[in-house]
Amino acid sequence: MSAIAGIVHMNGQQALWEDSWRLYASLGHIPADTTGVWKGDEAFLSCHAQWITPESVYERLPLYDEESKLTITADAILDNREQLAEQLRISRSALIAMADSELILLAYQRWGEEVATHLLGDFVFAIWDERRRTLFAARDITGMRTLYYRLDGPRFAFCTLMKPLLELEGVQKSLDETWLSDFLAIPDMLDTANIHATVYRGINQLPSAHTLTFRSGKVEMKQYHRWDNVEPLRLRSDDEYIEAFRDVFSQAVGARLRTHRQVAAALSGGLDSGSVVGFASGTLRSQGKQLHAYSYVPVPDFTDYTSKTLLADERPFIQSTVSHVGNISENYLDFEGRSPLSEVDTWLNMLEMPYKYFENSFWIRGFYEKASEQDAGVLLTGARGNFTISWGPALDYYASLLKSGRYFRWFREMQQYSGRTGMALSRIARITGRKAFPQWFQTKNKGAAPALGAPLIHPDFAAKTGVLDRLGSIIVQQGGAQANALKVRADKFNNLAIANKNGTVATKCSLRYRAWERDPTSDPRVIQFCLAVPIEQYVRQGTDRSLIRRAASPELPDKVRLNQRVRGVQPADWLHRILPDWEAFTSELRTLCSDSQVAGILNTDRISTALSNLPSPRPELASHPDLRLMMHSLIVYRFIQRF
Repeated sequence: MSAIAGIVHMNGQQALWEDSWRLYASLGHIPADTTGVWKGDEAFLSCHAQWITPESVYERLPLYDEESKLTITADAILDNREQLAEQLRISRSALIAMADSELILLAYQRWGEEVATHLLGDFVFAIWDERRRTLFAARDITGMRTLYYRLDGPRFAFCTLMKPLLELEGVQKSLDETWLSDFLAIPDMLDTANIHATVYRGINQLPSAHTLTFRSGKVEMKQYHRWDNVEPLRLRSDDEYIEAFRDVFSQAVGARLRTHRQVAAALSGGLDSGSVVGFASGTLRSQGKQLHAYSYVPVPDFTDYTSKTLLADERPFIQSTVSHVGNISENYLDFEGRSPLSEVDTWLNMLEMPYKYFENSFWIRGFYEKASEQDAGVLLTGARGNFTISWGPALDYYASLLKSGRYFRWFREMQQYSGRTGMALSRIARITGRKAFPQWFQTKNKGAAPALGAPLIHPDFAAKTGVLDRLGSIIVQQGGAQANALKVRADKFNNLAIANKNGTVATKCSLRYRAWERDPTSDPRVIQFCLAVPIEQYVRQGTDRSLIRRAASPELPDKVRLNQRVRGVQPADWLHRILPDWEAFTSELRTLCSDSQVAGILNTDRISTALSNLPSPRPELASHPDLRLMMHSLIVYRFIQRF
């Protein structure tokens, strides 16, 4: 795990030297086990490395190969080392001591600019080819590591972080208004629809599943992978699907345990993190290690207001998993004294940009802090499991049965689902009917175009940037009725804006706390397998998420594995945590509404209305849209103030 940086400069040695050391010095705040630099006639590469894997302890970065005149700097953990060694004819004994960066460099010598298609893992790297005067860089398929760059005439610079690029000679820090308008207008968790842009004008990012080549003063970009036309997997029996799933998921989990330090995991009471922990625990036991599990729980004085189908405190299910799996050190963390409000400045400093997932901010960072305290090099998560291992949207599937005329199966499945979930059969039928034939349920305003609008962005700023025209379909889709889950999943993996968001959090938290987030549910082999499996394996006999419920029977207790009646909600107590500082919170928002710096950018009239609507909120209003509007406004306001 590393913070990498580099410059290619065509304007002579003196300019290269001055920029190089400015870039290197700006990464001095990153906790590092070792640092390194390499400088040629036209290029400079550097690395602030954190040792995660056993091989990284001996790694030399940047690495220069005298024979090929290639130099690499990398932020990478590879998950297919053995496969690469076989393809490159590297002996097992040589592989044991070979760092991932050296393996990448050898692979580049074999496959050239097609090298990324042969790599599995979480990575970004850059290779300077002295003979061809070319810089080549690549980012992994799921985008778990970041790489930013800027091109200023003859100077091309890149870095894991954005701030060092802002401190180069001649660079002025300024907001990218198009990015900001996207951020304010898109109602879900995405930052922007432009996968290349960042919040800073002049700084771009290398998207996931892309390579970058800088030669002759020009940047060339190429996407090397898409999740299109995945060939369906047709096996002979249910048992074969389970066996195949267990094989691919075991590989994904096992590959992510490669560290000479401790291993930690985020653990809720659900299927995704529980499955990750269940598969990881046995392997760690054989290595003589114990798994450290981190579970968020509400503060002691919180009264659960959620419905009977939701759980604010998942301890009963978590404890069941821990007891069943074994070899787990439990850590129930309530982070008393912290709130989304107390976290804002820390997250802005860390991310270098505004963010939307404030409700979870205090416990996400808290998990990394705990991992750092316990010297965990790896923090396992199951963040993408809802769309891979535990996918199985029963109601959408039943709607497809109804629409295709398979009435007997539709009715039988609904009966079974009602029995397993406790949901009334009439309600299930009504929901599936609306999903199958939405046109039958339209109101008397049928045919009217949905009103476009995003309450956080000022109408003048929206008009100036053209954001509502540019992103109208996204705003309508996200703000309207729930999209069909079958289509949502198909689009999810090719939406690289999601990867950018996830990778930003994973990279920047890991650098700060020296713990690398590793998600087996996001392994490309797991994604490929799960996209290929027919939906009938995911929803059957009234059971949603059926594949993982059957496949994880040795690893998960029935209390968790077969639970279809309640689900966890995190964190239901976020507003409860803010209430002691409510006066300070609302006072800052009132200041915002009268600040000329954000006038015409944030919708201050709408923010003022939200303040009036909620003079003294109660914890049970945590999901109120006005409260989300207020928190998002404050986060953006504090970020803009930095200019």
